[in-house]
Amino acid sequence: MLKKHTLAYFCSSKSWGGLEMNQLRNAKWMSERGHEVCILAQKNSKIDYEAKALGIHVEYILPHKKYLDVFAAFRLAQKIKNLNVTHLIVRDPKDMSVCGLAKRLSFRKFALAYFMEMQIGIPKRDFVHTMRYSAFDCWVCPLPWLQKQVLEMTRYPKEKTHIIPSGIELDKFFEAIPSDQAKATLDLDVNKKYIGLAGRYDPQKGQMLLLEAFNKIKNEVDYNVVFLGEPTHGEYADYIDWLKEFVRANSLQGRVHFRSFRDDVETFYAAIDVFVMGTKAETFGMVTIEAMASGCKIVGSNKGGTVEILDYGRLGELYESGNGADLADKLMRAIQNQNFDSEYLKNEVRKYDANRVSEQVESLFQYL
Repeated sequence: MLKKHTLAYFCSSKSWGGLEMNQLRNAKWMSERGHEVCILAQKNSKIDYEAKALGIHVEYILPHKKYLDVFAAFRLAQKIKNLNVTHLIVRDPKDMSVCGLAKRLSFRKFALAYFMEMQIGIPKRDFVHTMRYSAFDCWVCPLPWLQKQVLEMTRYPKEKTHIIPSGIELDKFFEAIPSDQAKATLDLDVNKKYIGLAGRYDPQKGQMLLLEAFNKIKNEVDYNVVFLGEPTHGEYADYIDWLKEFVRANSLQGRVHFRSFRDDVETFYAAIDVFVMGTKAETFGMVTIEAMASGCKIVGSNKGGTVEILDYGRLGELYESGNGADLADKLMRAIQNQNFDSEYLKNEVRKYDANRVSEQVESLFQYL
């Protein structure tokens, strides 16, 4: 019988991206498995609203300095004591210092776990980083290449690192509506095939790269392109206009479609036939997992976590990161692949199932 814990998920960010979503997603799963769960977040942040909508308890924290914020650490230590927290979970590197300091200042013993969501940019083997990281009882990496990066770029002990992938609830993708219904829902032609890319409209997400690649093969394929996303708030306001101007300039009207982000993303994946991961180097890439669960052909960049998720090209095509000509070639290869087996791909993605991932987290927490 697994012991039940009191888990606190620390998230000082007011943004709403993959990191924050994964923090809340895991809190939800562990709550459903019978653990006492709370989110430590800023009042009126997006995660505050989303957690409450799921019925998850939220405790408020104030903004903190990135390093050596002793007062914030004291407040956090007191909150941990009052909540009887057994495990504190951190995902944002900017929160590592205050949480590590809170553990050192706390009279209550608790386990401190870091779940890695971002790759390490530069070596951090100096004394200050080594001391900061030493407060953590485990460092969880979603993929082997990230564990290798931790071992090479920090002095964190290997025996305290663990590989547990990020997970998703697979059923909603496995049980999505049929392709023709999905296309109709997105106001797409049910008789056409589509290449899709999901992500906020941001140069880093690669929408322009896909347009450039598609423009090279447009006369060779009867596929169209569909984008799903929203503009990045406060940034790149003109980017979607730039994309649409490219469409007009290259006579792609009617073949390229822009759709607003929707909560039922499984409908988008059900509507497309080929998924493109356009980012130069995703740390992990949840959208690639979602596309796999939907049985789409996948074309992804040959850098970052996508390489391992696609098993070095066994589960999808890999193109040279940032290279539109190579993306065009790999798109053609994916489109022409007559041996593609969507059911095989769906079976491969089961390793990312939410229940399986939650079981691994529980097993780890038993020994901390």
